[in-house]
Amino acid sequence: MEQAHVDLIVVGGTLAGLSLAIQAREAGVERVLLLEPGEEVAASEIVGQHALSIEYRAPVRRISGTGGALRVEAGRLDLTTTAVAITNRPQGDSVPPPFAIPTNLTDRVHLSPPDIDLFGADVMVVGADEDSAEYAWRLAGKGAGVVLTLGGADLGSLSRLARRHLLRLEAERRATILWNSQPDGIGEVDGFPMVYFADRRTPDLQFDHVVFRLGSDHRIDALNALGIEIEASAQEAVYLLDPSVSAETVSSGVTPLLPGRAWDHVRAKHFPDLPAPALRPRSWRQADRAQFEELRGTHYNATITVFERSHSDLWLLRIKPDHGDTHHLAGQYASLGLGYWEPRADGARDPGLERSWDKLIRRSYSISSPLLDERGYLFDPCRSPELEFYVVLVPPSAERIPALTPRLALKRPGDRVYLGPKVAGRYTLAPVESPYQQVVFLATGTGEAPHNAMAVELLRKGHQGPIVSVVSVGFQSDLGYLDGHRELEGRFANYHYLTLVTRDPDQPKLYIQDIIRHDLLGERFGASLDPGQTDIYMCGNPLMIGLPEWGDDGQVAFPEVTGACQLLMERGFKIDRRAFPGNVHYEEYW
Repeated sequence: MEQAHVDLIVVGGTLAGLSLAIQAREAGVERVLLLEPGEEVAASEIVGQHALSIEYRAPVRRISGTGGALRVEAGRLDLTTTAVAITNRPQGDSVPPPFAIPTNLTDRVHLSPPDIDLFGADVMVVGADEDSAEYAWRLAGKGAGVVLTLGGADLGSLSRLARRHLLRLEAERRATILWNSQPDGIGEVDGFPMVYFADRRTPDLQFDHVVFRLGSDHRIDALNALGIEIEASAQEAVYLLDPSVSAETVSSGVTPLLPGRAWDHVRAKHFPDLPAPALRPRSWRQADRAQFEELRGTHYNATITVFERSHSDLWLLRIKPDHGDTHHLAGQYASLGLGYWEPRADGARDPGLERSWDKLIRRSYSISSPLLDERGYLFDPCRSPELEFYVVLVPPSAERIPALTPRLALKRPGDRVYLGPKVAGRYTLAPVESPYQQVVFLATGTGEAPHNAMAVELLRKGHQGPIVSVVSVGFQSDLGYLDGHRELEGRFANYHYLTLVTRDPDQPKLYIQDIIRHDLLGERFGASLDPGQTDIYMCGNPLMIGLPEWGDDGQVAFPEVTGACQLLMERGFKIDRRAFPGNVHYEEYW
């Protein structure tokens, strides 16, 4: 057997293992050896970039103590070392989710990685640790469309490489990371899994496959499951980098460590003479301009090409991504983001800024649309490399300090922002199957954004039925698309645009509910609200929508303030909701 001494042995070429080896080498540990039982590591390019020493096909069989050091037997190698960190994970099914999986979806919802080609498939990876992050990164590398739910996991618990790879996937728009969301149910729609979320800011999402990586369900010693024998004399210097393994399932004396914090622990205990790593600034007050530019370069992946102000608090933005296309269905939404390190326009103070200053603020916005292109034709989104958004500045109040729009207010064309990779949403024109169907859009404020895209899409397709778009705003100046809508009315006899201005003393104060109560669309445009031939779309103020709650017995409880849902249901309309199709559609995530 080949005998040698090294300072640190890392078992497993995972992202966590590679990260630990790199950090040790950067700190000054001269002899770091990575032992990989297989024939490849998670990121092969990393090995050459950092000149890592690695032995392939070297499964560790036994770790024992010898003369104050550790003896490691691996394949043909007989090594001595100061410490061993094990980053390989025992194989096995994920812990089952806390909800039932439809029995007819067992070929699409998996508790272990499926042995099938997922190139081009939309896949949700459900997890909150290093394993799920690495699996999502591998899937994206194989051409899958990936959404990873991390469920509020501490980003600092992930290895440095896992964090960097996830941020790179987002920046290149190759994956969507739901940092604070976890599903609370899965249903079946047209033979595919529909994933439901408890938090109302995350919409229902449909996928080709869902893979759970919630931690292995170990019933035996985790290290025995890896086939590694560890003598008691060696346990105090052996570490297991697997946050899903509890101390109760590890041999007594072996220490589980979070991958993101492993090197700090190993350095302090076994290499105390090495300098501690330089600390990042703990707050935005200690950071400098170069650090802000570094954060922008890491997180931002798109450029503002147009920033038009209808007035100081109402804006039309166009965003061009660096990577990926801008394909979407009319009515869908995307996420915009800026860093907490960016200045605010209003001087307000974000709660918890000292803890979150180097993180991104992400908010979902419905994708709007120009009504006409520069040649005067109906706008075709397939010809545009940009996405348009309609945004209003949200002022601070005693109850809420908005984070994103006061920072967006200071941006200009050419400035950089974050654009989420996944355009999503079920608030689309899919229910409108007949070209003669009557379609009515009801909105407040910037809630008309998706309706702009929908109206143009219907007109481009030659829709013959009446199309009515109603928007309620405070002042005339809040109608950012007014001229374009009037142009459409002049060109298309079946298109109508009704504006309700509620704070102008020279105009009657009418609300969306009044339009329904008094059937004013029929009076103005001959578009009677007939549930047999009308689809209604609503986006905007939740009080206007007035979404009811359904009890287990089927009883409906309406909000105290009468909303459009109640008035429409009284006229015979049905609310479109999970597993219960209807003709009243609402954007819940506005």
